Amino acid sequence: MANDDRPTAAQAWSAMLEGNGRWRRDERRDPRRSAEERAAAVAGQTPDAMILSCSDSRVPSELVFDLGLGDLFVVRTAGQVVDDAVRGTLAFGAGALGIPLLVVLGHSQCGAVKAAVSVAGGAPAPQPRTLGELVDDIVPVCLGADDGGAGGVADDTAAVAAAVDANVRRVVAQLTADPSLSGAVCNNRLTIIGARYELETGAVVEV
Repeated sequence: MANDDRPTAAQAWSAMLEGNGRWRRDERRDPRRSAEERAAAVAGQTPDAMILSCSDSRVPSELVFDLGLGDLFVVRTAGQVVDDAVRGTLAFGAGALGIPLLVVLGHSQCGAVKAAVSVAGGAPAPQPRTLGELVDDIVPVCLGADDGGAGGVADDTAAVAAAVDANVRRVVAQLTADPSLSGAVCNNRLTIIGARYELETGAVVEV
């Protein structure tokens, strides 16, 4: 259940952005990572935020936000694609753990989004079938993303960048309307926001 001492969603997001600033400046504090703190965490968890992020190995949430053990409840799938396991996990975080904030975190140069942009442009779906179905989930936000260009590298980069943000907004809308989370959203017990992590700079920006 919710902890009265837990920060609000706005406070949690502000602390996360402060941590991201330290990460960008290479001034990390690396909090809550000692053996003593690991032992103390065995008794239970009260994370301040949930994150649905891409599985990309270059986007580790605790490092990106300079946070530590017990701070974040993290779910990762390629392209932040949502399935029943994701819904159930997030519903547990919002309900049983009383987490007030959910951040949908996309990132620049996302491979799943790149594949979806290619499929939207007429390329065949990637194999195996399960991967193709994952990419197909993202394709609708990519349709038309590369229209009007000459098909060069610059146009492809712009199309992927636009689709990354569009995909984040799609997932935010999807989760906001999902029956397993919508009650908490409507009752102001859960705030869902979208953001993008820039691989090139280390910055997190709200989408």
